[in-house]
Amino acid sequence: MFFPFYARRLPDSHFLAVSRSGDYVFLGEEDLHKLTTAPQELELDRLAELQSKFFLGSPTRQGSLRLLASKLLAKRETILNGPSLHLIVLTLQCAHTCRYCQVSRSLGSLGHSMEPATLAAACEMIFESPSKSITVEFQGGDTLLRFDLIKFAIEKITERNLQEKRHLRFVVSSTLHQLDERMCDFFKQHNVYLSTSIDGPARLHNKNRPTPTRDSYERTINGINMARDLISPDVVSALMTTTRDSLLIPEEIVDEYVHLGFREIFLRPLSVYGFARRNFEHLGYSLSEFSLFYERAFEHILQINREGGDFREVMASVFLNKILSPFDGGFVDLQSPTGAGLAALAYNYDGFVYPSDEARMLAEMGDTSFRLGAIGETLDALLNSEVQQNLIRASTSPRIPGCDQCAYNSYCGPDPISAKNQAGDIFAAVHLTDHCRRNMWLFDFLFMKLHQQEKWFLDLAFQWANPTPEREFCCA
Repeated sequence: MFFPFYARRLPDSHFLAVSRSGDYVFLGEEDLHKLTTAPQELELDRLAELQSKFFLGSPTRQGSLRLLASKLLAKRETILNGPSLHLIVLTLQCAHTCRYCQVSRSLGSLGHSMEPATLAAACEMIFESPSKSITVEFQGGDTLLRFDLIKFAIEKITERNLQEKRHLRFVVSSTLHQLDERMCDFFKQHNVYLSTSIDGPARLHNKNRPTPTRDSYERTINGINMARDLISPDVVSALMTTTRDSLLIPEEIVDEYVHLGFREIFLRPLSVYGFARRNFEHLGYSLSEFSLFYERAFEHILQINREGGDFREVMASVFLNKILSPFDGGFVDLQSPTGAGLAALAYNYDGFVYPSDEARMLAEMGDTSFRLGAIGETLDALLNSEVQQNLIRASTSPRIPGCDQCAYNSYCGPDPISAKNQAGDIFAAVHLTDHCRRNMWLFDFLFMKLHQQEKWFLDLAFQWANPTPEREFCCA
């Protein structure tokens, strides 16, 4: 007797089969036919493999079902244990005029920064989550322009945690242009990590992220060096955004990250919100253009590792974690039902709570339909709101046409917020969304790499899928 599974013919014409547990096998056409019609005719070693991977039931079927249920539960812990990622948007103040900025920005703080009383309420709300591990990420704008609010929040959360005893992790997202010794001392004392943006070499970064002084790249590098010198060598991570100008220089972008001493790069596609939507004609590109860029960068990263380097691509690591690890890394955008709200919450400067950063970006664009409630309401009220329940209904893969029979549905899930942004409806046909098309392409790409069975790549894939605590996955 076989359990339900899903099969897919990869672009290289090989068949991939994925069981409900997320285990996979590559099958020839003949073995695939035998599996569905006469499994007893399979070779003994293949039969044993398929039983161990939950394609076929063992003689003690109840035992197999209990093991399968346990495995599925382990993979869903990140959405069952309560929100663990808490994004606090302190201010929209920012001196940059980034071409792809996803939110509006302001040079002044009046009306565009969180009030201390509202921030205090947000800090209290965080502890309503039952999650034992909590990451608090401060976002903007440029957060260091309101270091006073960062300091206030970290001290308040740290004091409350003396009683709560949660595992806390603080992240401050900033250009680092305002970083000084006083800030570094505080961040070192409270084990704060810093996240910044580096789009590639100086000419590209300064074009994408201009400032009046035209030295955005140089000032960010100065901030990175200061943080490494005064806090810790591994305290800063960086994100890049791929624009049309990036497409021709993938190797140069990777080399820039290596040169700057980073051990990873997130080859992140353009997120089409805010100014990025308005400027899409000048910044945007097709999936096929992005895939060519990604493949060139990925092959360059593999060559770096072949030559003894230690450098990973973050998105591939997230997907390989889904494929190869029994424990889910918690990446919000690949959960079913969605991690938006269930695993992450965004507390906006205006006093309202949203299920994700993208949801609050839509609010800045005038669409407040994903507003869960106000800061100060109970977590139960937010998570039981009609907005959150609709998000769950729109992202539960087994109930979604197009996802219910997809080979990758145990690894992935619809993104209702991006669907609303792209098509105006959280229940838009999933297979037509950019989220689905991009994820399908990357899963295909990685499975074809795994099928080549090169030992050194398999070893690297398992290493990337199970990072050390110092190299955790991005949550979103």
